[in-house]
Amino acid sequence: MSTKRDAVIIGGGHNGLVTAFYLAKAGLKPLVLERRHVVGGAAVTEEFHPGFKCPALAHSTGPLRPEIVRDMQLERHGLETIPSQASVTTLGDDGQALALSSDIAKSCAAIAAFSKKDAEKFAEFHRVLQSLAQAIGPLMNETPPSIDEPSKSDLWNLLKTGRRIRGLGERDMYRLMRWVPMPVADLVGEWFESELLRATIAARALFGTYLGTASLGSSAVLLLRAASDPHPIGSAPVPRGGVGALTQALAAAATAAGAEIRTGANVASIAVEDGEAKSVLLASGEEISAGLIASNADPRRTFLGLVGPTHLDPSFVVKLQNYRSTGCVAKVNLALAGLPAFIALKSSGNGSSALAGRIHIGPTLEYLERAFDDAKYGALSRHPILEVAIPSVADSSLAPAGKHVMSVYVQFAPYKLKTGDWNSQREALGDAVVQTLAKHAPDISSLILHRQVITPLDLEQTYGLTGGHIFHGELSLDQLFTMRPLLGWARYRTPIPGLYLCGCGTHPGDGLTGASGRNAAREILKDWKTSRMD
Repeated sequence: MSTKRDAVIIGGGHNGLVTAFYLAKAGLKPLVLERRHVVGGAAVTEEFHPGFKCPALAHSTGPLRPEIVRDMQLERHGLETIPSQASVTTLGDDGQALALSSDIAKSCAAIAAFSKKDAEKFAEFHRVLQSLAQAIGPLMNETPPSIDEPSKSDLWNLLKTGRRIRGLGERDMYRLMRWVPMPVADLVGEWFESELLRATIAARALFGTYLGTASLGSSAVLLLRAASDPHPIGSAPVPRGGVGALTQALAAAATAAGAEIRTGANVASIAVEDGEAKSVLLASGEEISAGLIASNADPRRTFLGLVGPTHLDPSFVVKLQNYRSTGCVAKVNLALAGLPAFIALKSSGNGSSALAGRIHIGPTLEYLERAFDDAKYGALSRHPILEVAIPSVADSSLAPAGKHVMSVYVQFAPYKLKTGDWNSQREALGDAVVQTLAKHAPDISSLILHRQVITPLDLEQTYGLTGGHIFHGELSLDQLFTMRPLLGWARYRTPIPGLYLCGCGTHPGDGLTGASGRNAAREILKDWKTSRMD
């Protein structure tokens, strides 16, 4: 059976839903095909134990670009963000805790207990990030310029970017140029003397990447994230109902605009005829013809899996095979009989507010780097970096009365293991996380009612993330902006006419911002309008 559609979008993750909305708003009738039973991709809230619901993967937003929130009117479609001053609390091995909030003055007061010099420098560091974000932030909403044949629009955007950078002033302009290739350990080491503060800021640059604190270009990731949120450690807004409530609102907005969404629709291949993308073939045998196809799947899965190398130039295939998308993040979700008692939070008197935000375990730069060292040699970190959230503290709908859910990001957990495989190492991963938590909250083991362990292999097999990479590809200097995913193919178009990319494997490619989906939709609509005029 074959049907015809204006546009087909492969994958119902947040970027696919954003793309669908903008295409529908322009008059197209896009069809979103999601292979799982629920839309959202890596941003879903699911029940993992009777009565316990947790953000399966992501537990906070990017944040979503304000233009998208405005255009899609997400509040009208059920999105409610939980207000919170809590941001991140870093636990030290000595029973100390550093609590940083979205309020810079309060953060500086907390830092002053460790270093008065750092408290002063933190406010300045925030000012610098704000300044740099004003210069580079607009790039997140722009299509990378053509390298071979830049258009007048490309040249104009580059000119505006150059003017914004010059407008920084000599000192901040120098900082921007110097910071981009720097290891983040050197950057935070120049600014701060407190290890807890250094580690907290450095960890933001490492999250989801195959980079250590000493890796060249790790500061570029910090700048990329600051472009969307200039707070030094990020604000991480949380929707009521978990991050899945965000993607449900995106889906509702896209549907209201005229898009159709089908779940349980597994795309097996993209049919290419006479060099052009013509249709998609579902695993069920159904074929759907389309005027255009946008893939929210990662680049390797799209080209090497759905299209197939036979339809691509051999040089393109070789470059894509060398596109790095080997993940290093795992996830552990816990159903708890009650709130754990963290030693450092109890002694600091900051327990209640800290539990409503994020808790960071990774107290020093050396700790962060040693966690990466294990992964470099194909082993699960013996002392992993953990980002912990207990979303049920602020949102009681996620767990039965008096009980809680804990969401734990685990880094580093390499997709490729030197010894064994993830099916045999699953419980070892869960044990390492619980043991690390127990050093700071000794009662955690007695509170666990159920444990869900999501390995990098699960990220690939269940969530469709090739190599288990949550950002569809490494966020490294040679895979950003005009080189994401490949040099010459960073403008959301592909070597196959009629086929586009709209996922995180395109610029800017970081987190739940929706920028990739919005940018891709703009370029798709340019081509669509041109074709209608021909």
